[in-house]
Parts: sequence; C-alpha cells; structure tokens
Amino acid sequence: MNPMTDLKVILHAPSATALQRARNNALNLRREVPAADVRIIVNAEAVGAALDQQHPETDASTWICPNTLARLNRENRAPLRVLERGAVLELVRLQQRGWQYIRA
Repeated sequence: MNPMTDLKVILHAPSATALQRARNNALNLRREVPAADVRIIVNAEAVGAALDQQHPETDASTWICPNTLARLNRENRAPLRVLERGAVLELVRLQQRGWQYIRA
C-alpha cells in the first residue's frame, strides 16, 4: 500500500466559509497528489452554499447531507451528490474504513 496513491481524505464543511476552505484544500491536495480520493462532505449551513454557489472543479466530489437538504426543503443539483445517510454517520463510517478526516 502506497500512502500517496491510496490517499483517501474527507474534507468536512459545516459552514459556507468552511466550504470555501474545503474547495481550496481539495484543489491543492489534488495538485500535489493527483490520485488522491477526496470527498467534501457538507452539512448544516454549507448545504445552501453548495447548492447556490457552483464550483466546477470540486462539485463532482461534493456530498450533501440528506437531513439538511430535507430540512431546507431544497432539491439537489448535479453534479453534487446526496449521501445515503446523515453526514455525521457517514463521516464516522468513512473514518472506520480508513479515510482521513479534516474539518475545513
């Protein structure tokens, strides 16, 4: 296992400001390690920001909390993805599977 090619990183963004940092972090990380698997997971107020502010370079790697989406009574937009479970549970499950967690 090569830590640089098998790099799996979660960037957690619970706010609009954190979402912007997560997007920048994802771009910087992919520049350094192009093979890195990077997911931006958004919940709370970051969901509205992700839906309202498109970011072509990172939207395909952005996952939205279904609980927040429902609470906001909003619909997803492609290429953003909706998690199967709430963000908190998904963050725990990914970490159990070896993903590295960074709160943006």
